[in-house]
Amino acid sequence: MTATPQTPSPLATPPVETPGHGLLTGKKVVVTAAAGTGIGFSSARRSLLEGADVLLSDFHERRLGEAADKLAAEFPEQRVASIVCDVSSTEQVDALIAGAAEQLGRIDVLINNAGLGGETPVVEMTDEQWDRVLDITLTSTFRATRAALRYFRSVDHGGVLVNNASVLGWRAQHSQAHYAAAKAGVMALTRCSAIEAAEYGVRINAVAPSIARHAFLAKVTSEDLLDRLASGEAYGRAAEVWEVAATIAMLASDYTTYLTGEVVSVSSQRA
Repeated sequence: MTATPQTPSPLATPPVETPGHGLLTGKKVVVTAAAGTGIGFSSARRSLLEGADVLLSDFHERRLGEAADKLAAEFPEQRVASIVCDVSSTEQVDALIAGAAEQLGRIDVLINNAGLGGETPVVEMTDEQWDRVLDITLTSTFRATRAALRYFRSVDHGGVLVNNASVLGWRAQHSQAHYAAAKAGVMALTRCSAIEAAEYGVRINAVAPSIARHAFLAKVTSEDLLDRLASGEAYGRAAEVWEVAATIAMLASDYTTYLTGEVVSVSSQRA
């Protein structure tokens, strides 16, 4: 028998980016790992599109400056600030939260986007490779969550944290044991910290993208693998980074005030 060719989905063509709807008007948003081409930068831009003032953070000073300048030029009526931060350092993460509150006047939203991947089978993985991915992807989210909750505990207003997890926290993929374990940890951290954060008036949720294709991802992942992963999605394509960022903005907004401790799969197939 000859296999019947699959009919391409009308959703295979990426849509035009949705305009802002003022979901975050008046909010002060902090985004980690926001320089470059990925979800972090897109989340910062989406926050601005939705009316927020934004502080970007990244460890790469030049790229951070370029990202901040680009957004400031696009959104001249809103505040765009930046602080260099290595999320593997507790001191720098604590300084980021304190500095952001000072520069923006307050913090309403923290988007924990920092993460580090790579392709290494378990039998070839070194302790250093495992530790590095877990530290940047999971422990940095813990550091920032801890610093943010200490901030919110000390002020008279609540806030929102949105963590960037991954469907690999649920789904198996070859050579991704360290990254998948870290993202599963982000999911568990999201659920448990959300229970504690409720007493401070803080909601904590996460997104779990399947694949959002962008220039930086192409540098660390083979094109063949990206093509195969994208073709396996129901739409036959990867997400646009703005599609993930729009979901993050929704979770940060007042449209989700009864949602906490949840992980929202941003995926076109069941995780």
